[in-house]
Amino acid sequence: MASSEQDSLKAAIFQRLHPRVYLERFVAEKIRPDGREFSDWRQVSVNLGAYWLHAINKSCSAQSNRNRIGSISTADGSALVRLGSTTVVCGVKAEIAEPELERPHEGYLVPNFDLPALCSPKFKPGPPSEEAQVLSDKLNEALLASGMLSLSSLCIHPGRAVWVLYVDAMCINYDGNAFDAALLSMVAALRNTKLPKAIFDEDTGKTTCSRRESRVPLELDTSRIPISSSFGIFDSSHILSDPTAFEEPLLDSALSVVLSSGSADDDVILVSQHGSSATSSRAATCAGGDAFSVCIRGAKERKKHLFQVLCA
Repeated sequence: MASSEQDSLKAAIFQRLHPRVYLERFVAEKIRPDGREFSDWRQVSVNLGAYWLHAINKSCSAQSNRNRIGSISTADGSALVRLGSTTVVCGVKAEIAEPELERPHEGYLVPNFDLPALCSPKFKPGPPSEEAQVLSDKLNEALLASGMLSLSSLCIHPGRAVWVLYVDAMCINYDGNAFDAALLSMVAALRNTKLPKAIFDEDTGKTTCSRRESRVPLELDTSRIPISSSFGIFDSSHILSDPTAFEEPLLDSALSVVLSSGSADDDVILVSQHGSSATSSRAATCAGGDAFSVCIRGAKERKKHLFQVLCA
């Protein structure tokens, strides 16, 4: 075995047996195991073409990317997002239902996120994990709080018929920071969604959808698109942007900042934190200021790039 191969094998064994010490040694050199600096982000791409259909639904027939119809041909809108090696696919399925009595003019937006066993050995087969349920709640909060999609625009006939949008995202390869990738995939899928013209007949009490008329895109406020940037606090001292699956279990705290795509100063939609060290004095000192402020500033810088990728 070559000397370089032996060194790589030793490093892999040491990483597996002593993960925290392994990361500490990299951090001491002001670099991360994947070669990034603390504030660097992994490459991100948004795909609306049908490339990985076989990994999602074997019954879907592949479509040409020229048509830009989405990654899942059976959905009303879809997208696939890659954030480093983390890969998330999202499909939007529209159904017609009666609105709530208290909100006769509003439809429904139902986000859901799944972390199946196929995406990582970390997750087991069976019902949705607690982590997936927590992420689904966060995604729902971010989408609704953003105001990107007015629920009143989903009304077909007040009090009788509205659209229900099931926004289902699934991780097919997990390498950390699933929240950012999932939110980006849901936003991209909603931007890709087109609904048929629906008409409610008061005489029959039924809603019919026209197949002759072209489908209509959703009415989205492009200045309120939610874009997330996540950070991790390691050793209560260092802020790591876009943590990987290896780094996540070693973090003291995780912080996600959701901003709207507009340029307003009050564009913070949501800030969520897990753990207790995100505001520690050591983290603030090493980052050059209050940890929350540092993360929000980093998120604002990152937002411009993500919005460009989303709209490309």
